[in-house]
Amino acid sequence: MKGLKSAIYILVCVLTLVGCDDAPKQNEILAPQKPIDGKVIAEYGSWASPVTPEDVYDLSDDISHVRATSQGIYFVQSNANNEGKMGVYRLDLDGSVNKVVSSNFNIRSRVHEYGGAPYAAIGHSLFATKFSDQILYRIAPNQAPFALTPNGTRHAGCISNPKASRLICVREDHRGNGEPINSLVGVNLSYADEGESLVSGADFYGKPVLSPDQTQLAWVSWEHPNMPWDNTDLWLADLDAKGVIVNSRKIAMPKQGSITQPLFSPTGQLYFVADFNYWWNLYRLDPQLEPELVLEKQAEFANADWQLGQANYAFENEHSLIASYSHDGLSQLIRIDTHSGVTEGIAVDFADISYVTEYQNEVLFVGAKETPEKGIYKIKGRSAQLVYSPTLPVMDPNYISRAQGVSFKTASKQTAHGYLYSPQNPNFQGPQNSEPPLVLMMHAGPTAKASRAFRRDIQYWTSRGFAVFDVNYRGSTGFGRDYRNSLYGNWGKSDVEDAVRAAGFLVNRGDVDGRKLAIRGNRAGGFTALSAVANYSTFGAGVSYSGISDMEEFKRHSHKFESYYLLRLLGSAENFRERSAMANLKGVNEPLLLIQGVKDSLIPAEQSLIIYQAAKSKGIPVAYLAFNDDAANRVTPESKKKALEAELSFYGQVFGFTPAGSMPALAIENIENLRRR
Repeated sequence: MKGLKSAIYILVCVLTLVGCDDAPKQNEILAPQKPIDGKVIAEYGSWASPVTPEDVYDLSDDISHVRATSQGIYFVQSNANNEGKMGVYRLDLDGSVNKVVSSNFNIRSRVHEYGGAPYAAIGHSLFATKFSDQILYRIAPNQAPFALTPNGTRHAGCISNPKASRLICVREDHRGNGEPINSLVGVNLSYADEGESLVSGADFYGKPVLSPDQTQLAWVSWEHPNMPWDNTDLWLADLDAKGVIVNSRKIAMPKQGSITQPLFSPTGQLYFVADFNYWWNLYRLDPQLEPELVLEKQAEFANADWQLGQANYAFENEHSLIASYSHDGLSQLIRIDTHSGVTEGIAVDFADISYVTEYQNEVLFVGAKETPEKGIYKIKGRSAQLVYSPTLPVMDPNYISRAQGVSFKTASKQTAHGYLYSPQNPNFQGPQNSEPPLVLMMHAGPTAKASRAFRRDIQYWTSRGFAVFDVNYRGSTGFGRDYRNSLYGNWGKSDVEDAVRAAGFLVNRGDVDGRKLAIRGNRAGGFTALSAVANYSTFGAGVSYSGISDMEEFKRHSHKFESYYLLRLLGSAENFRERSAMANLKGVNEPLLLIQGVKDSLIPAEQSLIIYQAAKSKGIPVAYLAFNDDAANRVTPESKKKALEAELSFYGQVFGFTPAGSMPALAIENIENLRRR
């Protein structure tokens, strides 16, 4: 292992974006053919685009974790000028935006490794987790941050418990041997101490919420081998005058399912989201603590809880709530009268809605559209009004490619889904009788999803003459429990089949060039991309960002949150090897680009390095690009920009076109062995 780590270090030092002897530093657009309708005819992929890597990554639209208090609306936003670190801002009543916590603090929790809900706001004070040490700090005006929690612990999902003068937080204790211990704890607001253990014994906890009168506490828990989107339990406890938990009980449910997002109404009734009917729908407890369905809909009122702090609904008043849901890939808002059950649609046009929260009898949310607009909105009657938007580069709408929903049949005759983005550039057109190259994107996290929300990285490709297909393969969230669970036992098989089927479907429709198909993915998506190249000859190139090439080796590094997840996904120990690209090197014959953060806390750098070395030895054209980043927790904008340019250079060399503009050429090992399709 020591020798391997040394090899990684050496490679990091020497593997960079460099110029090849036979690859020019300055690239030019292909000589124009006869214009059509004022457009230059040029090879797909070679089009000059105003969308630069700086446009994609220098300014951030990453807004999250909206919290509202009497002092204003707090939110987290990343700072691209400071390596993508996270700070906290407050939108005041007069419309001004004030920095409350500098991005230098870098607020981010690692509870369950993926974090979420990293702060709580009480009055003028914030209680926030610092990424570097995972300590919870009190941050008050004109005071230095004050540490409240011990080293070796992580806290997130904190809520205020005023009667007891404390926070109630999800804690993950890493100070012992073996797996960390999870619990709910009370944290004093004024001084550092161990904290008071309130609830313990389960493998995982999430979503603590207090009733309006602070006499009841609700939360969810789950046990191995479940993930929070499999089976969870809902708990309810009474609190005495000192905030001590009494009469804790697990709520009996009609069947097992994923229960999430408990929330008390203004009158003290407990609501929650559950998938008892195979869709995440809204429920509540009646006076006898029996669950009753609030609204039945074949739609998802929740997402997979990879992070704490997700919120899909909030109360306007005692008798009305606003809820967001996803249906057929579109996000919708609905108003529900909690007494009559009457519903009213809200006229909005958003591709993604998140962090729904109440603020002074109004409801706020973070909304993203299919076009660059993104920000914090509030519900006004039957519409939404923008209250804050980050400053972003202006993009000419003539360059924007809009998502087209596409469905196709899987090998098992199910229906899979995705979004097609066609090439879009007002100045260029591809040659006659030609089709664009395809970049097939596999999302990270098997139980995550692709959405229609505007992404500048996708526009980077489409404005240059690529088609992009973002795949919601079987297992993705947003299409019901059955679709989500269909990947169990089939990871590395069903997702790979869906990628291959999607590419073939688009080729047969005439949307893309079957000789120029690339598959790329990040993390779990990288595993799928590598497996697709190893097991099928469909793709002419594979790009993996921190992907898993050897599942047997990877499972030795899995953390508590996912320690049983891999077995459930793969079905058997034998499949750990059989579905890994490293076990199928015989089938790897097409060029690979491997991009890796060498400090990645979730995907060890060895996963990219071993397949790079194997492909290189086999004579496969391959490039390995390493960055001194933790890809699981932070990739700097500078690294992202270099990776984007490297990927474009890679496609140009593999598919035989010259990208427009000036950029360093990517050095590809064994490029002399490249086979044109």
